[in-house]
Order: sequence, then structure tokens, then C-alpha cells
Amino acid sequence: MNQFKLALYTTLVALPFITTTKAQTQKNKLITVEYPITKKIDTIDTYFDTKIKDPYRWLEDDRSTETEQWVAAQNKVTFDYLKKIPYRETLRKRLEKLWNYEKVSAPFKEGNYTYYYKNNGLQNQYVLYRKDNDGNDQVFLDPNTFAKDGTTSLASLKFSKDGSLAAYSISEGGSDWRKVITIDTETKKVIEDTIINVKFSRIRWKGNEGFYYSSYDKPDGSQLSAKTDQHKLYYHKLGTAQQTDQVVFGASEAEKHRYVGAYLTEDEKYLIVTASKSTSGNKLFFKDLSVPNSKLTPIINDFDSDSYVMDNVGSTLYIVTNKNAPNKKIITVDASNPSPENWKDLIPETKNVLSASTGGGSIFTKYTVDAVSKVLQYDFDGKLIREIELPGIGSTSGFSAKKEDRTLYFNFANYSTPQSTYKYTIESGKYELYWKPEIDFNADNYESKQVFYSSKDGTKIPMIITYKKGIKLNGKNPTILYGYGGFNISLTPSFSTPNSVWLEQGGILAVANLRGGGEYGKKWHVAGTKLNKQNVFDDFIAAAEFLTTNKYTSSDYLAIRGGSNGGLLVGATLTQRPKLAKVAICQVGVLDMLRYHTFTAGAGWAYDYGTAEDDREMFSYLKKYSPLHNVKEGIEYPATLVTTGDHDDRVVPAHSFKFTATLQEFQKGSNPTLIRIETNAGHGAGTPISKTIELYADIFAFCYYNMGIRSL
Repeated sequence: MNQFKLALYTTLVALPFITTTKAQTQKNKLITVEYPITKKIDTIDTYFDTKIKDPYRWLEDDRSTETEQWVAAQNKVTFDYLKKIPYRETLRKRLEKLWNYEKVSAPFKEGNYTYYYKNNGLQNQYVLYRKDNDGNDQVFLDPNTFAKDGTTSLASLKFSKDGSLAAYSISEGGSDWRKVITIDTETKKVIEDTIINVKFSRIRWKGNEGFYYSSYDKPDGSQLSAKTDQHKLYYHKLGTAQQTDQVVFGASEAEKHRYVGAYLTEDEKYLIVTASKSTSGNKLFFKDLSVPNSKLTPIINDFDSDSYVMDNVGSTLYIVTNKNAPNKKIITVDASNPSPENWKDLIPETKNVLSASTGGGSIFTKYTVDAVSKVLQYDFDGKLIREIELPGIGSTSGFSAKKEDRTLYFNFANYSTPQSTYKYTIESGKYELYWKPEIDFNADNYESKQVFYSSKDGTKIPMIITYKKGIKLNGKNPTILYGYGGFNISLTPSFSTPNSVWLEQGGILAVANLRGGGEYGKKWHVAGTKLNKQNVFDDFIAAAEFLTTNKYTSSDYLAIRGGSNGGLLVGATLTQRPKLAKVAICQVGVLDMLRYHTFTAGAGWAYDYGTAEDDREMFSYLKKYSPLHNVKEGIEYPATLVTTGDHDDRVVPAHSFKFTATLQEFQKGSNPTLIRIETNAGHGAGTPISKTIELYADIFAFCYYNMGIRSL
């Protein structure tokens, strides 16, 4: 991702990558690795008469001294290895230099002030500023002061409707468990005790009286790994103790759900409640707050669709849904009789996937067309006003504002264009550049090409390949193939500072839009779930084969990378096709598919994965691809770097610990298997920039070195 020599920072000359012959390898002695001995304890589970050994189960105990010692020993081996790569520091310095540019968010009005986030360049966390009506700026919240090492981040923030109060949550060490602090916005003083033990939660005010939030009962065991499966919605009234907070939804067994959330319509007439058993499909309720003691009324009382209330006009609800519309549509219904049989289509489903927002009396529909953005503007009667011509081919976000606003802001970026912000006039449809970053990277020197390749079963899969103009397709270009393929999440073009360093040195970035994602709607998602999950791995393998067949790269110069569900993707790919790539970067991965659902909120992922307890067929299917259970003795696997955080309470680090120990035990040959465990860090959100820079310097140094590149 970085450059190799300072003199090359701004050149367009492709790097003189030095590949090694066998003679050169002997001359340039490889870094040797001696792994710590990981003890094995006989542990056996039985699934449908099949016995499964789990000798590294003890590493699941994140609180034990033995696990702590194992982490320290593994980190010593890993960092000793990385320090010996001669250009690691060069990469880090280039990343730091390129990252050091001012970043500013779109502004938003709350009460008497206009707020915006800004990072001067290398600040670990973004700072929240505000501007008064006279144009005077001041710091409102500086998360960099929350902890000396920058590991406490501002996780969320919500103002009361009049802007006089704010409640914000903080994440310590990357944890999903949050604390909520309430302040007077004029004085910035804390006005009551901190709310603790909040997890997977919005904060939504009801006037200035109090706010809604969600959480689980604190587990008896480890906060990091213990199972949490009954989410509850609370109402906190200002000035009262948290212990007296009212449970609005989720207290009874009948209301037991893993994910419960709430928000209010802009006029604060309706409280909207969503309830889910898994990451896909939700029940939908509302409560009329203008009627004293009103009850929650169901709109959808099953999990067969994903739906949310986008807005309301009086008693008319505007709902975005994929019920009987896999690519989503917008419907209206009166709150007096909101069940689906009374719905009326406002903006029908199209062949492209819809997301929607509102602002200034308009509805903005954002469509994903072959993984890139298209935006249309409608009025509240469903009449098309215009298609908005975007600044280019890429991804957009924003297009949201309050009803009284006359302007709004949107962002635009792609893989080679840093994110810029535009100010949009809602009535005229005209927009102007509001802010553009000044970064030491010339996007004009790069290009992106979208290709469609055939997967194993013939399905056409899109992939965007980005590289420096004039690159030679000779099979020797260091290439990172990135994928995700799950949870209805779409990978759309976005700018990444680390990726830009990779590109400017002649590297190729390929991002495949695999099944399991949301790029083509619900059908595309379902095609990569449960007993269809192998489709995702086949799509990824076919992407690698396309890149090598067409000489973008070859297996000796290919790295596969993914995180979380993408870490599962990398783990499954390297165990199924160990010769496909030279390097595998597996980040915070879900790697034990027989036990993932026993940790934290993991059972909520069953919609995508199924569980080993469902039935014999599902168990057998999971076992067949589970990365942990498919590492075989005597196989030469790629050079593998596993990364995780010791405070990851979403995908617990035990996945990475056990997989690494198994791979180290069975790896044949000299390819290293290392694990990099970030301390005081979680699943990724809120990670200080300083730690992120170090992580990517290590990832790219590891990639280059194991591709045979000995100098940069």
C-alpha cells in the first residue's frame, strides 16, 4: 500500500519489483519462524453421532492467564518477523504521510449551532466542532481527550429536537459495550449519571424528557465472549437512576429477540420499534406518542421481510420494504390500519436495489446498479422530480435532511477518488462542491474497470479492478483480491488511504461483488446463505482465476483479503484451494462454524449460516467448509497473516486463536502462519488512526515480502 522509496512517491513509473529465483532465495535468506508451542487438551463434542475434536478450546477463555501468555508469545513471534522486513518502516512512513490530510464531514444543524466533524490529519479520532450564527468555530467534543492512547472513541451522538441536550455513547478499547453520557449543549456540562452496559443501540430522544436505548442483561461470564440473546428496549427519563429505566419492549419471553431497536418520526408523533431474531428479517411496530398510554401496534409481525418506517405525513406512514419486493419498494399506509393488506405502492420495485431517505419535502431513492450509485428525487406523492447526475461513476451517501431544510449534502467517492462533499439545493436540483480533500494522491493517474466473470455454476459475478494507467498485464503485478459476500452487505466503490498507497506503487486492487451480498437484492443475498454458502467461496475462487487467466497477476503475486464474514471467506478459500494465492490476510474472521453461535450475539448470524444444531444436513454442510475444521496435515498453505483484537466482542478472538494454532500445527513448508493481536482493540470501529497505520504497514509488508519482493 505504500511506497518504497521517497523518490518514487509522486512518480508514475511502475515499481521495479524484484522477484526472487531459487538462487536468489538462497542468497537472500528467508526470515525463519519458530512458533510457540500451543498445548492441546482433549475436548470432544458430538454432533449427530459425529465426534469433533477441539483441542484448542482452552483458548476460548479470554480471561485466563494461559490465554494471555499465549497472546503475548504469538505477538512476539509475529512482530519479530515483521520487524525484519526491510521496508516495513518505509511503508509505515508513506501511509502516515498520505493519511496526513484534513478531513471534514458534511455540516448539520442542531438548535442554534451548525456542527461538523474534522480530523486535522493524523488525529486518532475525529473531533466534533460547532459554529454559531456569527461564524465562530469551537470544539464541542474531542474524543482524543477520552483516553491517552486514543482507544476510547465517540460511538454515536444524538441531539434532542431543539438541540439543547445531547447524549453520546463511547466505546472503550473497541468494545461493543457502550456508556452513554448526557450533556447540556450550551455549557457542554454533564447533567446526570452515565448510563452503562449499553450494546447495539441507537439513542433517540423524546422531547427533552428522556431517551430510548437498547441493551442486554450483563452476562455472568466474560463480557467479551458470553452469549447475549435477549435485547431489550429501555426508556430513560432524565434525572432518574438507570435502575428504574422502563422496559418498553423485550421483557417477556414472548418479546424475546436478539436485536431490538427504536427511533422516532421527525415530528415525534410515533415511536417505531424493530425486533429481529437474526441479522435479516424484522418485525415492525409503532406507538402513537400523542395518545397517552397507547400500546405498541404491529405493522409486520413476522420475520419474512426487512422493513422500516422512513417518514410520516400526519397519520400516513411511508415504509421501505422488501416484502414481496426483493429489491425493495416504498409503500404508504394509514396508521389506523397499518397491516400489509392495506399497503399502497408509492414507488414500486425496480430491477435495481433501493435504499431511500428524505429531506426538504422530497424522497431520494438511491439505487445500486451493478454496484455503483444512481439517485432519483421524488415528491411525497410518488411523482418523479428528476434523476440527479452524480459527479462520476462511484458511490454516494447522504441525501438526508430535515423537512424544513432547503439544502442538503451528499458525498461521492470511488476506488481512486477521495470522498468529496457536495451541497445540493433541493428545489432546483443544482449542487456545488462543498469540500474536497487536499491529498497527495492524483486520481487521474488511475482507472477502474468493471468486469463480469463466470462462477463455477455459470453465474455472472461483477468485479471492479483498479490500477495505475498503463500497467502491463504480465502476470507479475502484486494484487489484492478483496471480498465479503454476506449479510446482504454491498461492496460499492469507496476510497481507502491504504489502498491508494498500494495502487500508487503499481499494485492492483480487485473487489468482487460475491453472492451473499446485497448488490442485486434479496435473491442475491439468499444465494450465498446456509446451504448455498459454498457459492460465495466459488465466486471468490473464480475471481482469482479470472485475474490470473487474464494476466493481471499470477498465484505468486496474489493476496486474498477479507474481514469478519470476509475473514471466513479467506479461511474457507485457503483451505479449499491452498495454491490459489501466495498470501492470505484473514482479519477478525468467523472461523469456527460449529461454535460461532455460542458466543456473544453470534446466534443472530444463523440466517446467513445456519447452525450445527439445526439438523444433520446443516451440521455436515458447515463442517465441510468451516476453516478451523478443514486444515489438513501435510498441506502447504499460503503465507497467512491472521489479525484480530483482544477486545473483539463481536467476532471473538478465539476464532482466530484456534485457527492459527491449528494452521501452525499442520502447515507444511516454509510459508509463515502468523497472528497479529491488537491489544485494547475490538472488531475495528473506533480504532485509532495510529494503530490503523501500523496494521496496514504490517499487512502490506507481509504481502510484498511473501510475494518474493526483497526491496522496494
